[in-house]
Amino acid sequence: MASFIINCPNCHHQFEPGDSIREEVEKELRGKVIEWQKKKDEEFRQKEQEAARQLETEKKRLRDELQDSLRKTITADFENQLKMLQLADADKEEKLKEARKKELDFLQKEQALKAKEEELELSVQRRLLEAREQLKEQLVKEEAEKMSLKEQEYQLQLKELEKKLEDQKKLAEEMRRKSEQGSMQLQGEVQELMLEELLEAAFPFDKVEEVGKGVRGADCIQTVRNQFGNECGRIIYESKRTKDFANEWIEKLKADMRNQGADVAVIVTQALPKDMDRFGEKDGVYICTFAEVRSVALLLRNAILRIADAKKSQDNKGDKMVMLYDYLTSGEFGEQWKAIREGFMSIRQGIQKERDAMEKLWKAREKQLEKVLLNAAHIQGSVEGIAGSDVDLNLLDDNDSLLLE
Repeated sequence: MASFIINCPNCHHQFEPGDSIREEVEKELRGKVIEWQKKKDEEFRQKEQEAARQLETEKKRLRDELQDSLRKTITADFENQLKMLQLADADKEEKLKEARKKELDFLQKEQALKAKEEELELSVQRRLLEAREQLKEQLVKEEAEKMSLKEQEYQLQLKELEKKLEDQKKLAEEMRRKSEQGSMQLQGEVQELMLEELLEAAFPFDKVEEVGKGVRGADCIQTVRNQFGNECGRIIYESKRTKDFANEWIEKLKADMRNQGADVAVIVTQALPKDMDRFGEKDGVYICTFAEVRSVALLLRNAILRIADAKKSQDNKGDKMVMLYDYLTSGEFGEQWKAIREGFMSIRQGIQKERDAMEKLWKAREKQLEKVLLNAAHIQGSVEGIAGSDVDLNLLDDNDSLLLE
């Protein structure tokens, strides 16, 4: 044991106490230390109890505030999510109604288009018949106009001839005698050559062929060609330069026309039949003078070209009518149908995009809902760990079918 030194407060002399004094002092010190230790222990217990009471009060206050805050936050989030889902459902329903309406409109337009196509086919048939009648009337009208002009010219010439008839009788008789003195064959050949030259000059794209001497057939054959050089038909000509017209020429030329595969037969004659005083048609053969042959050839050639165009159109489209075929193969119909198809594809793509967007939106909202439920479960676990199961924070009922994957 260490030595215990006592210092005198008066003289400051230090000395060691004896065993009795030391025991008494140590005993007194131990008592004071024990008493002080008990006092400190009691004060510590009181402070510890006070701190425990304050901690419990603070924990209760924090638990109440946390429960209230969580309840308000979860309720507000759930109401917002519910409103968003309701708005999304309403928007989806509106878009679906609009898509159904567009599809119904398209089906109605398609049905109307089919009805219009049927009406168009009937209209084309009517127009074709009308076009044929108009072509016939036009040909008759053109012929009548030409005949009227010829009639007027003939009347004027007749007046002039009547006035000069007496003066020209001698000259005409002399010219007639001179013409009869020449070779009838030579005169005919001259007219044939002039006819070929006239046709070649008037229609440079056509092929004009001479029928050789001694060959059974007409004098001249004109192969009609269009602007592309395609053969459209043939016109056969018989040139006559005699005083009188013979009816057997008609049957002979008709036989030649069949043998040569021609479409139209024309007799160019100086002497017309007794019942004709100008250009006309008799037993399927056209008869005209040399002065009229150019106009007659032009008229017949145009008719052959039109008939060839009509036949070509008929060949290209089978049993379909000309106007319907032309319309269906035209750029106008192609552009209209292209516009309809583009509208259909646009509607279809729009519906598909809306469907994809809604699927994407549903998936996103499903993930958001799962996130809300997962966070709510975490909060519920934390709250139950603090406050127990007294606070009901379940967002779903026990029998709810919505499960988190």
